[in-house]
Amino acid sequence: MALRPLRRPTVSDAEFRAAMSGLASSVHVVAARRGTERVGRTATSVLSLSAQPPAILVSIDIVSRLADVIAKTGGFSLAMLATDQQQIADAFAGQVPPEKRFADGGWEAWPSGQPKLRGAVTALDCDVIGAMETGTHVLFAGAIVDAETDTSRSPLLWHRHGYQALHGVD
Repeated sequence: MALRPLRRPTVSDAEFRAAMSGLASSVHVVAARRGTERVGRTATSVLSLSAQPPAILVSIDIVSRLADVIAKTGGFSLAMLATDQQQIADAFAGQVPPEKRFADGGWEAWPSGQPKLRGAVTALDCDVIGAMETGTHVLFAGAIVDAETDTSRSPLLWHRHGYQALHGVD
């Protein structure tokens, strides 16, 4: 998508972050594998894109290793984290060096080879069906080719700069 030049000044970074902190989002790990290398990042910029084909949209920093691996392999996985998986969220958000992140949680592989987190609320294996650069990020559209959902688990949420849980669920 070609972005047009701005006609008016935008809000400051601090104003943007304050405004977006009111948006409650489920917390995910987007991961990909190329050869023996596994990479992943915590993400809240994830949305359901379509039912036909079943697809999601993820936003990944354009200069990240993860964006590069997804672009080169044409696939990625997504794990919607459960309330007891905050340590995994923190690890993939940068509190743990990239080469040690997959030590947190129980990771295995989808038949495609993409990383799969056991114990997630929902785990998805996706094939990239489209990508759009927005300047600082790449939006990857992923067709869901495999999925597992544990309806007994509640999602970890991010709201007002901290982890939250749904109340009245479980």
